[in-house]
Amino acid sequence: MLVRQGLRSGLRTWAACRPLLARSYAAEAEAPAAQAVVPEKFKEDWKKIAPNYDLPHFPSEYMNARPSVPSTLPAKLTVNFVLPHQFEMQAKEVDMVIVPATSGQMGVLPGHVPTIAELKPGLMSVHEGSDVKQYFVSSGFAFVHANSVADIVAIEAVSLDKFDPEEVKKGVQEYTQKVANAKDDLERAEAQIGLEVHSALQAALGVSA
Repeated sequence: MLVRQGLRSGLRTWAACRPLLARSYAAEAEAPAAQAVVPEKFKEDWKKIAPNYDLPHFPSEYMNARPSVPSTLPAKLTVNFVLPHQFEMQAKEVDMVIVPATSGQMGVLPGHVPTIAELKPGLMSVHEGSDVKQYFVSSGFAFVHANSVADIVAIEAVSLDKFDPEEVKKGVQEYTQKVANAKDDLERAEAQIGLEVHSALQAALGVSA
């Protein structure tokens, strides 16, 4: 019983210290990777409450410190493009990326103001010189940082050249019929999602209805 109470108290202390940990990590962003930034007070409280347990691990032990904000505008934008199962791009330097934000297509260049944007189904393009790589993304978020690093997290993303335009047109027709013939609100909502995704894909491919 005393052990469980001690652990609960320790977890409460840990939860209370999380804002401090975040501030400490931000303040010491130049610290080498794999060094946890843990407030001394937390260590002392942990030893008092759970002396027989090791200090827990912290996210900062597994994170590389993010580069500081440069004093001059960098020539390139660094992009991390992440899917649930893989890195599509990791620390890739590009000229520009355009993402399908819910507020509209958003272009990101080096020196862009810090921004968080929710993504909707649509076309994402990565520009590197004359080379343009295009993806269709289903949803996700784009995090643009002050140091000209953009982290783009998508639920699904497929290179645009892998789609069959004729199949996409068939999908639009199929889901249009499903919306019209839906028997209840659930069927209509599911069909509407399918129609919106296929319509966005059709527009990205430049296929006429």
